[in-house]
Amino acid sequence: MSEQDVVLFQELDTASGKKIAVATLNSEKSLNALSLPMVELLLPKMQQWKADPAIALVWLQGAGDKAFCAGGDIRELYQAMQAEPGCFQPYVNEFFTKEYSLDYLIHTFDKPVLVWGNGIVMGGGLGLMAGASHRIVTVSSRIAMPEMAIGLYPDVGGSWFLNRMPAGCGLFLGLTGASINSADAKFIDLADHFLPHEKKAELLDKLLTVKWGNTVALNHQKLSDILLDLEERNRHLMPASQIRPHQQQITALGRVSSLQQAVEQIQAMPGDDSWLTKAKASLQYGSPITAHIVFRLLQLGQSKILADSFRLELGLSVQCGKLGEFTEGVRALLIDKDQKPDWKYKNVSEVPADLINELFSSPWSADTHPLRELGNLEN
Repeated sequence: MSEQDVVLFQELDTASGKKIAVATLNSEKSLNALSLPMVELLLPKMQQWKADPAIALVWLQGAGDKAFCAGGDIRELYQAMQAEPGCFQPYVNEFFTKEYSLDYLIHTFDKPVLVWGNGIVMGGGLGLMAGASHRIVTVSSRIAMPEMAIGLYPDVGGSWFLNRMPAGCGLFLGLTGASINSADAKFIDLADHFLPHEKKAELLDKLLTVKWGNTVALNHQKLSDILLDLEERNRHLMPASQIRPHQQQITALGRVSSLQQAVEQIQAMPGDDSWLTKAKASLQYGSPITAHIVFRLLQLGQSKILADSFRLELGLSVQCGKLGEFTEGVRALLIDKDQKPDWKYKNVSEVPADLINELFSSPWSADTHPLRELGNLEN
């Protein structure tokens, strides 16, 4: 497969003379994991579509029926970090700089952006989906930020969108990496509409008949009206929420004053359903350093504007690439697959505050930051 093949681009003619732009992540074997070549194709194409008056809306999807995007393609990141441990890696910087630029562009895109979030939507996939104007989930949608398991943290704008969930939900999902379904995604505002995956072709056919105009706000409304109508007729197929049965205990996490208290409250949550049991096990498995990053990130993110959130995360991600915890997490989960990570610290109480302070210190000044011009993408 050539690099050009990893994302497929189409521009479909509509009855109004406008076009619907479609981008398909085309790596079905890897569950459409987001690679640097994908990002390098998507970023300029999205910028081109944003400027093209003939494009009425953009549709993002993944190849196949299993996943929109299962996360970032982190094997090459692993190889770069392993080659020179303890050093800042140019490849790590490049990957995250371009990925976050793309995520930010989607967040600030004026035209409608529809993401078909069928199947697995995790990590980098959620970064693409979170900022879209019309986020579709299906019966099979499984959404998560499982970075605790690899010693990274919920990046790709996590410091922004985790803070905008109902009380306690962002902290719970960040610390446990719990997988949520379509009903949960709508509840915590990571999705806008529910539709069965089988309705995708019907929806696209309807969109091709719409009289799209030059007024962006009206185009947004026309898309919303169609999605609401389809959703209303299929709402009965949406699965039951997994969060709501535990909402009272999750909400209480919003009032904790320390990470240790949050961890203890999650482990003490009543209930023996498989979803909660798995969430607790993931918290136990995950990196104590990551847990500290999540807790502080959510505190800092409350006062961040969107561009500053991505600038903060880029510094964090590059620091994590240098530290070694991320490398060890990927090794244990994806390379050797022994699921026995040798974390630097055994529990959250052992992690020194100085280490977390260092991770949150930017490697760049404001004038040299790779994302210093990020806000200009809104213009």
